[in-house]
Amino acid sequence: MSSVATSHDREGQRGSLPGLSRHRISNQAGSKPAKSRSQGSRDNINGWAFAAPFLAFFLVFLVWPLLYGLYMSLTGKSLTGANDSLIGFANYAEALADSDMWRSLGNTLYFTVISTVPLVVVALVMAALVNVGLPAQWLWRLSYFAPYLLASTVVSLFFTWMYNPQLGLINNALVSVGLPKVAWLNDPGVAMWAIVIATLWWTVGFNFLLYLAAMQNIPAQHYEAASLDGAGAWRQFFSITLPQLAPTTVMIVLLQILASLKIFDQVYQMTAGGPGGATRPVVQYIFETGFTGYRLGYSAAISYIFFGLIVAVSVIQFFITRRRSA
Repeated sequence: MSSVATSHDREGQRGSLPGLSRHRISNQAGSKPAKSRSQGSRDNINGWAFAAPFLAFFLVFLVWPLLYGLYMSLTGKSLTGANDSLIGFANYAEALADSDMWRSLGNTLYFTVISTVPLVVVALVMAALVNVGLPAQWLWRLSYFAPYLLASTVVSLFFTWMYNPQLGLINNALVSVGLPKVAWLNDPGVAMWAIVIATLWWTVGFNFLLYLAAMQNIPAQHYEAASLDGAGAWRQFFSITLPQLAPTTVMIVLLQILASLKIFDQVYQMTAGGPGGATRPVVQYIFETGFTGYRLGYSAAISYIFFGLIVAVSVIQFFITRRRSA
């Protein structure tokens, strides 16, 4: 009997094992979501902790200035503190009727138009010359890109001396070949072109690098196949290189337009907006209105009108790039 009871006890224990194991498995299965949720919450906390410094800088130095500037444009705020009350859209109405604002905006657009074309074409030619395999390519790349590393003050001072009517190297070269001297920075019809030349020498290296990188990514098989078909170098350039560079060209043109719209440094340092306001860009007019005329609210309104222009150009850029990618 004792042996039978013992066998029944063993069978009972054996029968209870599956139930116990199922109970333990269910407990473990129920504990896994809790652990995953706690792990997910810790990951979220760590992620926000890592992003917090950037978010703080973003809110303090971008979002808050934008909102405060928009509020300021609706007030008569002045550096003298004379009138800080809300005046609605009076600043915007005055800006839209301000001939000086429109003239400075026209100067900015004029500089953008006459500077974008050479900055794209010259960069393309420079990249093509280096890409064909000229000897000492490192020297060409360095000489083309090195001016871009200079500060605007250095470039402006350098070209101011180059454009000097009496001692400048450019006028001396003109006289040596029998041409008359040119008042580069004092003639309203020439001053903007003088700034464009200085800007071209200074910033074309960046576009040059973009074009060179794009050219070097074109598969060599295209050129080999064209050579087998009897296409010469010029034919390959216009039928292979230029079409392959179309996305890069669009990007460079739009980036250059945005950069030219924000011109300020070289104009302010070379001509101070003269002669007679012929080269004064809208950014300089905003600066003078706010910190020379002490009208911070009015200058904020002009800056938001100009900001709308830049946003419009950016939207055009977005649709163009999206259409080409599609």
